[in-house]
Amino acid sequence: MKSSLIVRQLSIALILFVGFSVKAYAQTQEIIIQTTAQCGECKTNIEKALMAEKGVRFAELDIKSKKVKVVYNSKKITPEQLRTVISKVGYDADDIPADTAAVERLKPCCTKDGHRED
Repeated sequence: MKSSLIVRQLSIALILFVGFSVKAYAQTQEIIIQTTAQCGECKTNIEKALMAEKGVRFAELDIKSKKVKVVYNSKKITPEQLRTVISKVGYDADDIPADTAAVERLKPCCTKDGHRED
């Protein structure tokens, strides 16, 4: 009798856990955003800014392609807000231009033409 009660309670707990996990997973989205990142410092700046946002679960910038992959909770943050975060640290984010004041605070190597070969 006790064992059937324990099994029933464990079953209910498992159902609730799976239900909440599926709901959380359904809200998780992934986006790739094109940036104007140039170097490792740019990578750190962008990833750090994104990870500080509520709802961002993962952010990784590939320097070679200048694309950042972001995994986020769509109930807490939108793609437009993610792009704005990148802009506010001084980088273009898809069609959103970098914030001018933020660009002025970047090291010269981190600007759009920072690593350009003449």
